Amino acid sequence: MSVFKKIMMAGAAAAMTLTASAAIAKEFRIGLITPPPHIWTKAAGAFAKELEEKSGGKHTVKVFPSRQLGNEAQMLQQMQTGALDMAFMTVAEVSNRVPNMGAFYAPYLAKDIAHAAKILRSDTAKKMLNELPRKAGVIGLGYGSAGLRQIVSRDPVENAGSLKGKKIRITPFEPIKDFYNLLGTAPTPMPLPAVYDALANGQVDAIDMDLELIWKLKYTEHAKTLVLSNHMMFPMVGIVSAKVWKDLSKEDREMIGSLMAKHVDSTIDSFVAGEAKFLEEVKKTDATVQVVDPDFFGTVTDQWNAIWSKRAPSLKDLREEAKK
Repeated sequence: MSVFKKIMMAGAAAAMTLTASAAIAKEFRIGLITPPPHIWTKAAGAFAKELEEKSGGKHTVKVFPSRQLGNEAQMLQQMQTGALDMAFMTVAEVSNRVPNMGAFYAPYLAKDIAHAAKILRSDTAKKMLNELPRKAGVIGLGYGSAGLRQIVSRDPVENAGSLKGKKIRITPFEPIKDFYNLLGTAPTPMPLPAVYDALANGQVDAIDMDLELIWKLKYTEHAKTLVLSNHMMFPMVGIVSAKVWKDLSKEDREMIGSLMAKHVDSTIDSFVAGEAKFLEEVKKTDATVQVVDPDFFGTVTDQWNAIWSKRAPSLKDLREEAKK
């Protein structure tokens, strides 16, 4: 039996344990925090189009990008009640409910974007989705990706000590918060739409971000130093409300499950193909690009691993998978 079928069966079994019911949706709603030009949002649109085609118009999907339905924590809560059908969501937010998913954020787990792709497509990664119905009230159908994480600073960065005490914008979840706390910075959670102005007015000194958004959202207009560190993966997961899922027919589950898995997976290929281009576009600006390796962060990686090996049992398995 394939891993995908096992996930589908586990999700269905867990969903059936929920007592509340939700009406079958003919027009599903899918929420994202990413803006319309983002790879994730485009993939959601492609999923919506293909689902309508494959279902003969029986099912349609309305895409809500840019936090139109709330932030990820709010959207996840809506999915737990059945008020929201689907989402393409950062594994970061899911890890707030399922700490084991924090294993994906181990510093330097992936050596480059292509290596990250292999990790996310591994059986080890897919098995981790089995925890989502019970702990988060959602069915995980597959992984997507953003690029590896970099640091963009308003001030020059000579070494990691240059970042001590600096306010660094992060996505609000524990693994990355721990990383920057260990680095001696002041990690500052902030929604994506607020980041550009925060850099402009000095509300934050630096940001943790992937190359696509660094380029497309023009952050280097106000932060002239790019620390090209590739220090962390940033996966996404395609999810469906367990309350919605349990009321779908077997045929609809198979169709929606396979199509969502296909389109979230397509984002991995997009970033593998696009990462070099995104970097070249950033280099065309007047930003200084400083390439660093794991030694830049000193003992922070080892300290992070010591903390999260206790919180995320799958970290050991993912490390073994990465070695393969």
